[in-house]
Amino acid sequence: MQKPALLFLLAACVALPLAAAEPATPAPMSPNPLLTESTLPYHLPPFDLIKAEHFMPAFAVHMATQLQEVDAIVHNPAVPTFENTIVALDRSGLLLDRVSAVFSNLAGANTNPALQKIEAEIAPKRSAHRDAIFLNPALYARVKAVYAQRDSLGLDAESKWLLERYHLDFVRAGADLSDADKTKLKALNAAIATAQTTFTQNVQKESNADALLVDTREELAGLTDSEIATAAAAATAAGQPGKFSLALLNTTGQPLLAVLKNRSVRERLMQASLARGSHGGPYDNRAVVVQIARLRAERAVLLGYPNHAAYQLADQTAHNVETVNHLLAVLAVPAVANARHEAANMQQLVGRDHANFQIDAADWALYSDKVRKILYSFDESQLKPYFELNHVLFDGVFYAAHQLYGITFKERHDLPIYQPDVRVFEVFDADGSPLALFLMDYYARPSKRGGVWMNEYVSQSTLLGTQPVVANHLNIPKPPAGQPTLLTFDEVTTAFHEFGHALHGMFSHVKYPRFSGTRVPRDFVEFPSQVNEMWAVWPAVLKNYAKHYQTGEPMPIALLNKLLAAQQFNQGHSTTELVAANVIDQAWHQLKPSEIPDDVIGFEAAALKQAGVDYPPVPPRYRSTYFSHSFSGGYSAGYYSYFWAEVLVADSVDWFKTHGGLTRENGDHFRTTLLSRGGSQEAMSLFRDFTGGEPDIKPLIKRRGLDHPPAALEFDG
Repeated sequence: MQKPALLFLLAACVALPLAAAEPATPAPMSPNPLLTESTLPYHLPPFDLIKAEHFMPAFAVHMATQLQEVDAIVHNPAVPTFENTIVALDRSGLLLDRVSAVFSNLAGANTNPALQKIEAEIAPKRSAHRDAIFLNPALYARVKAVYAQRDSLGLDAESKWLLERYHLDFVRAGADLSDADKTKLKALNAAIATAQTTFTQNVQKESNADALLVDTREELAGLTDSEIATAAAAATAAGQPGKFSLALLNTTGQPLLAVLKNRSVRERLMQASLARGSHGGPYDNRAVVVQIARLRAERAVLLGYPNHAAYQLADQTAHNVETVNHLLAVLAVPAVANARHEAANMQQLVGRDHANFQIDAADWALYSDKVRKILYSFDESQLKPYFELNHVLFDGVFYAAHQLYGITFKERHDLPIYQPDVRVFEVFDADGSPLALFLMDYYARPSKRGGVWMNEYVSQSTLLGTQPVVANHLNIPKPPAGQPTLLTFDEVTTAFHEFGHALHGMFSHVKYPRFSGTRVPRDFVEFPSQVNEMWAVWPAVLKNYAKHYQTGEPMPIALLNKLLAAQQFNQGHSTTELVAANVIDQAWHQLKPSEIPDDVIGFEAAALKQAGVDYPPVPPRYRSTYFSHSFSGGYSAGYYSYFWAEVLVADSVDWFKTHGGLTRENGDHFRTTLLSRGGSQEAMSLFRDFTGGEPDIKPLIKRRGLDHPPAALEFDG
């Protein structure tokens, strides 16, 4: 019965040669490694064998296979049961999930024109495939039949939660809609998938195309020789030898703004960053933003929700837009007030230097570092020699994990990778048993999208007998050959953060794939990763990794104490830029379809003003046209998750401190009650199991120093 579907998909996915007078001998295609299970340790994808040409045939075969598996469930003559319906559904599509994971990550981490073409082609097909399952009325009828008996089946807690979640998945996917509305929904889903792919590719392509070109070395005063060499090499690679190219990273703020002394260059760099996706040309995302917002709103209304935010939040721990709006409003007032105090401090320095300009977004990073130097007697340039990448990784990130959980790491050089900079580590549990594989991809490159992320190539499941293969991705500028990789403190914190996600995946110990690792509500997934950030500044950990890259000497105690004392510095700016980005995300997604405006920039400005965060020296961390979190799909109406998680984190940090900090007992408690549980239990109950209490926003406000004005700048003369 499924053979025609298989042939149709293959025909749709594989280009066939045109007929010719003389039969042509086609070039032989290499065996497709994506059609079968990987035989490598932990089922690591065979990256050395995978080619772009393999993906579409693999997608076709595995989509068809999963549809056959679903068809077998639907036509099972036996009465629907938990095992023959719910468990069978959770088992289905194993190899499709693997191919999807490999493709999605390579498209983000090491893309090329061939992958980008496939990305655009496969997005609506993947959407249609999901609809073919979750809008299948016969399959839904079986799920409903089992769900109706949920209280009499004698299921264990994880199995009952699986049944409840799958039923909700079908409802939220539109399974209760009429046939006519299902047809509309399928079209909307396909259009959204296509538009989101266009948005993603535009952001990445423009970041490369709009790198700031600088004519002379003198204009780069403040950069290190290594950073200047990197800029020169980038310009040469772009066909501009003798000039210097400054790449644009994903956020509005650019790291080089903290050191560039030439104000004109700083202004040009900031303007280039702010203008991304909104100044015409092939990568302009304004119309795409409007299209995505309108399509999402239409889908939400079709599914019975007033707007996309309401639809998204109904399945999160925050539950509704009122809760999120209240959270942002509570943070906005003290954040902007503190940002203005911070700006006043910086303006004093401008006056002292007899300069005649008002502090603006292009000046903030440079002058805030000068203020920090006066208040705390240190700046970022003093810190970087103590944050060499390998020290941070082995003596910091891995060391903290070993102290907390007893796990150990062994680098593997015998396994294939997709790019020379990628490193692979095998992770062993405290008893020496194999636990997971961890891939580390830390360097920025033109083929890699901006931002940072964690992904799973293989998810843990006792049902399937699989162990995790997880990866972390950062965008640290790569120094010239032979030079050390010295990190900013923000990059150090990010490394700990992303490894928190990795631990969530590696420690997963659940039965069902549906609950593995980080498959938790979006506004809960950032919680474990933010908890792991605390170890970056834990004195015993910081002393262990903060060592001078040349001498090996530990960071001086005086500098260490200054770093710790400055943890609340510049939090007005940091919180304001995050609140502003959240306001943009929520503003777009709390609209009805008829309310979606065409003027993206004007709408943004009005939303920021209404929320009280329209403060030009602190622009949003992301503007709509390069806000990948929001418009590429993953965090739409969900960027608040970072703040929401931080509320939980503030309580959790207090718990660790109260219970003795960096100990195996504490680590094992966190692992047992929360990290290992994945999504197998209601998220907030996991939090309560760990901390023993309910979350409160007050510790977050205090943690960020927003409960009092920042220190006033004082100096002689």
